[in-house]
Amino acid sequence: MVKVKVHLRPTVRNINLPTVLKTTIFPGDRAERLIIATQLGEIFYIGDRTIETFLDIRPLVLQLGTTSGGYDERGLLGLAFHPEFCYNGLFYLHYSVAGSQGPGIHPVPTAPDPCDPAALHRTWDNREVQYDHIDTVEEWIWQPRVQPQRRRTLLNFRRPFANHNGINSLNFSPETGKLILTTGDGGSGYDPFHLSQNNMEFFGKIIEIDVNKNLFNDNPPVITRFHELPVPVQETLAVIAKGVRNISGISFQKFFHNYIKYIGNVGQDLVESIFSFLDYKPIPVDKLVQASFMQAVPDQEGFVNFGWRGWEGAFPTAVIRSCPSNTALTKKTLAYYEDTVRTCAQRLQPLVSYFHQDPRPDKFGGTALTGVHPYMGNAIPELTGNIVFTDLARNESSPQPARGVLAYARVRSDCNLDDYSVIDTDYDFGSQSSYYVGLGTNLDQTRLYLGVYGSTKVADFNQGTIFEIVP
Repeated sequence: MVKVKVHLRPTVRNINLPTVLKTTIFPGDRAERLIIATQLGEIFYIGDRTIETFLDIRPLVLQLGTTSGGYDERGLLGLAFHPEFCYNGLFYLHYSVAGSQGPGIHPVPTAPDPCDPAALHRTWDNREVQYDHIDTVEEWIWQPRVQPQRRRTLLNFRRPFANHNGINSLNFSPETGKLILTTGDGGSGYDPFHLSQNNMEFFGKIIEIDVNKNLFNDNPPVITRFHELPVPVQETLAVIAKGVRNISGISFQKFFHNYIKYIGNVGQDLVESIFSFLDYKPIPVDKLVQASFMQAVPDQEGFVNFGWRGWEGAFPTAVIRSCPSNTALTKKTLAYYEDTVRTCAQRLQPLVSYFHQDPRPDKFGGTALTGVHPYMGNAIPELTGNIVFTDLARNESSPQPARGVLAYARVRSDCNLDDYSVIDTDYDFGSQSSYYVGLGTNLDQTRLYLGVYGSTKVADFNQGTIFEIVP
């Protein structure tokens, strides 16, 4: 593949950890504005060479960084503008609700042990009292000269664990005009409660929401399963895909009269994966619920399955442990043999895989995939028509400070496995750590924006910089 080198041009400095980077056009405006949402709950836009506050919902967001030494995966996770935002002012938020902190799940599940059936078949019991927090998806409206207002609540859902909430979790489909919500598998590690493959479970799915339906229903119940939703709410939802572990949103690339969809799925211990698909057939949630009550198997033709928890990208999910005789080596044991076999023929193969450990000199060891977007601009011709992706930080033996990674892969219309290449950057971060926490584009995908943070801890404030990726 062609070696590519780019420049990172600072656009905004000294902000909190950015979760969403995208652009929109405000009602009554002509200029396309860069929008930045932070995990703490701030939303900014770039005005006439100044940064302005669009909305601040920090009082509505769960207090972050109080455990795990300041590291946290909750907060403001998704922001999407309605396709007709410049006319109707509607936008959508996904965040962890203030005051919703639960007691957690005890005991905390450990890694699966193939020799212990109980460790392979855990269940999430007493869900109303055993949970970590509550997330919400809301519709808001922007109007000239007044503060944006919350209009209605679309979903409330209770999460078992604090992690695997996704980032950039809300995006509108240019194909259907519907809102897409990407949910993680519920958290912990290895999907201990097997939520991602269960059709009735809310987690581990990509969900399509018809925001034009159910306009008068507000404050739906807090749920963990689809059948707990009222029928009118069920009728607004459809499931596009399952077998999700933890993903950084969904992006679209126009291909003739259709769109290629890209999903970056964060791995467990072995590999990070980018999936792509062209055609799909969503299953309405009310049909899934009806099939469940009748103990029938729903028609799953065209239903996308990423294979988790049986598969970690292109590989059977493995438990990795040090070798007792040589701690420099590891042994990899099949974690869930039955799940691997059961989903073998159903799952989608990844387009790109890259590893947490890779000895090849032109590759890198990854940590967590944080963004995937197609680039359709001409300013960087080597990238035109390809997909660009980011990893949080190189997982290598080199000393600190940490460095994120920018890379690209060629687009294949057949969506078969492809190679990737690292993109070199010329920016000098000095002694400061630089975690690549997010990637975004403008409306026509001709510009790329990179979110970089000096720490992995949301409680380390004002260490963020937004760069534009330029030649």
